[in-house]
Amino acid sequence: PTSVKQQAPGVYIFDLKQNISGVARLKVRGARGAKVRLRFGEMLHPDGRLMTENLRRARATDTYILRGDPKGETWTPRFTYHGFRYVEVTGFPGKPDRDAITGVVVHSATPLVSSFEASDRMVNQLFRNIVWTQRANFFEVPTDCPQRDERLGWTGDAQAYARAATYNADVAAFFTKWLDDLEEAQQPNGAFTDYAPYPMRHGGSGEAYGAAWMDAGIICPYAIYKAYGDTRVIDRHWDAMMRFMQFRRSNSPEFQGASKGNAWGDWLSIGSATPIEYIDAVYFARTCRLMAEMARATHRRMDAAMFNEWFSRIRARFAQDYVLDGGRLKIDNQTAYALALDAGLLAGEARAGAVKRLAELIGQNQFRMTTGFLGTKALLPVLSAHSQNDLAVRLFQSREFPSWGYEVANGATTMWERWNSYTKEKGLFEPGMNSFSHYAFGAVAEWMFSTLAGIDTDGAGFARIVIKPEPPSPDSNPDHRPIGWVSASYDSIHGPIASGWKRSAEGFALEAVIPANTQATVYVPAGSPEGITESGRPVRSAKGVKFLRMEDGRAVLEVASGVYRFRSSPRKQRQ
Repeated sequence: PTSVKQQAPGVYIFDLKQNISGVARLKVRGARGAKVRLRFGEMLHPDGRLMTENLRRARATDTYILRGDPKGETWTPRFTYHGFRYVEVTGFPGKPDRDAITGVVVHSATPLVSSFEASDRMVNQLFRNIVWTQRANFFEVPTDCPQRDERLGWTGDAQAYARAATYNADVAAFFTKWLDDLEEAQQPNGAFTDYAPYPMRHGGSGEAYGAAWMDAGIICPYAIYKAYGDTRVIDRHWDAMMRFMQFRRSNSPEFQGASKGNAWGDWLSIGSATPIEYIDAVYFARTCRLMAEMARATHRRMDAAMFNEWFSRIRARFAQDYVLDGGRLKIDNQTAYALALDAGLLAGEARAGAVKRLAELIGQNQFRMTTGFLGTKALLPVLSAHSQNDLAVRLFQSREFPSWGYEVANGATTMWERWNSYTKEKGLFEPGMNSFSHYAFGAVAEWMFSTLAGIDTDGAGFARIVIKPEPPSPDSNPDHRPIGWVSASYDSIHGPIASGWKRSAEGFALEAVIPANTQATVYVPAGSPEGITESGRPVRSAKGVKFLRMEDGRAVLEVASGVYRFRSSPRKQRQ
């Protein structure tokens, strides 16, 4: 704890300054039979009282009865854990000091494997918040939250976040176990459930599933395959995935979306709703693409061809049902455009028109998001991939509601369930469903690594690597100074990868670390290869570097394993 304050006579509040999952270790000395009560919470009321309303029926209370050891005694509970930042202590003999309580962090063994820093301090705190939230919720199953009467392995949260999770920590064994839980919970009709394990039914008979939530049965195995290059996860769950895809097909005989099941949809979106049948159609298309790729990776050629055909038919039906002239969509909101573009359902002029309309909608909303769990995950990657990277970074750096920076500005040390879970002006929002340790919106970490820092895999498992950072343009953000440098690392299954870039008056600098026995394609902003050096040498004669081509204002280079320091002059770099 950083502080301990007496909130009322005999009642003390300890502040850890960090929301964690775990337990409190109590150090105490007193009479035999005396009782010390510990209660746990994530927030305080304005008057300093412990806030427990958002815990619902979870008592979050530990009681210790002293044995009366004159030398003092130390106790740590073994059969529970809590999600908390604050500990309320009642019945402590005398006045406790800070050493009376220690917060002990507990979570599954998922070693951290990455680092991320940028020129914006808010972004650095955000990354810490994302990592702390993942640690708090990767506790045997990917729980939605560690503090209240729930702790369920919600599949919608997991499918949105799975790829981000692989950047932050080694989660291969963790997901290997949980994917078995998910398959065990699969319903007789082939649908994957809303959470796994599945101790109780959520929804009507035969419809205990939800669009995008149930798709975790495809998206999560794919994310693990993509990060670690291990096809065993595909083989292990292929039959279950095939049963699910046949279930989807039976629900959409004309390759349209279905509105059956639980209507979670774009959960906790702000000010706009996206129809379930639309979301279902998009996710049907997306899972077909992933299944085709996994089928190719495991030499299931006929299955790959079938899923490619299904995708083509879904895209044709989607165009018929939802696409208007100029790429406008009948569902005219940010989530609808982000999801359709992310799934590859739009091409050519329709795609260009959809990107333009998405940017317009964001601008019309004062450059703020309206997206929930699903739309937010897709939004920044879609913008960056379609020539709107400056807009993506502007949203990322925002401190206005709703945004990641808004949470940080309001004191968050973990990710919130709701964009507006708490404000200093209005306090707690809707105590009945409000978690301050909820990783879903932390899915932006995937974009932070793959796009902003530019570390990604070419294929599966990082045997071939892409280093392609997407820095924002100078003066592109009227609200905050655009991010001017990023330094990130990721300890992949093949070894440490690093990407660090900086834009300055002297030009553009990019440092990259490529592990042994791998190759990388590196993209350096430049007007021509003649404007680039590597460790002071012209890039064309640099050891381990091969110039391939110029592409969209970048020199594309093939490099072997090693450490590289590229520089491009300000006159030669892409503006």
